[in-house]
Amino acid sequence: MWVYEKKLQYPVRVSKCDPRMAKFLIEQYGGADGELAAALRYLNQRYTIPDRVIGLLTDIGTEEFAHLEMIATMVYKLTKDASVDELIAAGLGPHYANHNRALFYQNANGDAWTATYIAAKGEAIAR
Repeated sequence: MWVYEKKLQYPVRVSKCDPRMAKFLIEQYGGADGELAAALRYLNQRYTIPDRVIGLLTDIGTEEFAHLEMIATMVYKLTKDASVDELIAAGLGPHYANHNRALFYQNANGDAWTATYIAAKGEAIAR
């Protein structure tokens, strides 16, 4: 296991409200190539590779979860002070209508995250 410190490894500094940038970052939160999909992909693939590299994929997968936490923090800070009109102008109106300001695993188009984003293709590293 690992030790979780209740602070970000790298501080997230956001100096202004910018819901348009938040919409771009949402792709990294819940999109097909985002941090959640990457973390789960690494953690899933570790079961079908040689024992000598299982630990490496575990480390990478958990690091991807740290990236997810940083992206979530950025999205939150970029939208927390936005008015509803600003969210709508940034293309986040449907998100606001469904989730208010809560983060939701979706891509920038508003499509919900799906397990099909995790492609298991067999052995990740040739023996």
